[in-house]
Amino acid sequence: MEYANHLSEYDAAPTQAQVASEIESLCKAATANYNTDVYKFCYSAIDLTTLSPCDSEQSVATFARRAAEFTMDYPHLPNVASICVYPPFVETVGLEIDATPLRITSVAGGFPSSQTFLEVKMLEVAMAIENGADEVDVVLNVGKVLAGALDEAANEIEVLREESEGATLKVILETGALCSPELIRQASLLAMQAGADFIKTSTGKIDVAATPEAAVVMCHAIKDYYTHCGRKVGFKAAGGIRTAEEAALYYTIVKEILGEEWLTTDLFRIGASSLANNLLSAIEGKEIKYY
Repeated sequence: MEYANHLSEYDAAPTQAQVASEIESLCKAATANYNTDVYKFCYSAIDLTTLSPCDSEQSVATFARRAAEFTMDYPHLPNVASICVYPPFVETVGLEIDATPLRITSVAGGFPSSQTFLEVKMLEVAMAIENGADEVDVVLNVGKVLAGALDEAANEIEVLREESEGATLKVILETGALCSPELIRQASLLAMQAGADFIKTSTGKIDVAATPEAAVVMCHAIKDYYTHCGRKVGFKAAGGIRTAEEAALYYTIVKEILGEEWLTTDLFRIGASSLANNLLSAIEGKEIKYY
C-alpha cells in the first residue's frame, strides 16, 4: 500500500523554534503536576522493563514476581501496566503474573535495530504472541525512513500489524536517529497509517532516547491523525526517563496537546526501569528501592 503520498494531507511539522517555544511553556505548566496524584498515575502507566543482555529465566522470573507481589506490599497504590521483556521470556513472565491484571509486553521484530529479514520479524512477533504477549513493541525501520523509502518502512509495519492481530502494537520511531521535527512527524504518521496502536519514542539503545521535543511533535501528529481518521493512537515515552519530574513533564505534554481523554493507560505509557523506584520514593516521601 502507498502511504507517503498521503503525508501532505496532514498539517506541516512545527519548526524547531516552534517546538522549543512550546517546550518552554510546557515545562512551566509541568510544575503544577509535580504532585502525588500525577505520580501515582505515571506509575500505573509504566511498562516495567528489563532488556539486558544479562537477562535469564531466573532473573526475569524474579523481576516479574516482584511486580506481581507489589499490591500486597503497597495495597494503596496502583500497579504498573505491564512487564516488558525480550520474546524468549514472555512465557516466564506469564507464569509469574498469572491471575493478576498485569499485561505482558514483548519487544520483537528485530528489536532494537529492525535490521533483519521481514520474515524473521514476522515470526518473532507471531511467536511472542503465541507465547502469551498481550502487547508487542516493534521498531520502525529507521534506515529506510532516512533513505526516503517511506512506503517500504510503512508496509513492514502493516505486515507486522497483521501478524499481531489481537495484541496491542506499539511502533518505536527511534526519534533520536530521526532528529528533525519533519522526519519525526513523517515517521509518526506512517506508523499510524500502517496500523500502530501506539507510537513510542525510543528503544533506549542509542545515545539519544526520549526527549520532550520529540514527544511534542509526536503528540501533535497523533492529534492531527485523530482529526483526520477518528482513531485514537496512544503515546509511549521510553528511554532515559528516570525522575518523577521527567515523568510529570511527559504527562503534561500529553495532557496539554491531546487532552485528558488520553490520560489513561490505554493511551499513555512510559517505558522504564529505574523510574519505578523514583516515583515510589516521590509518592511515599522516602527513598524506596522496591525493584
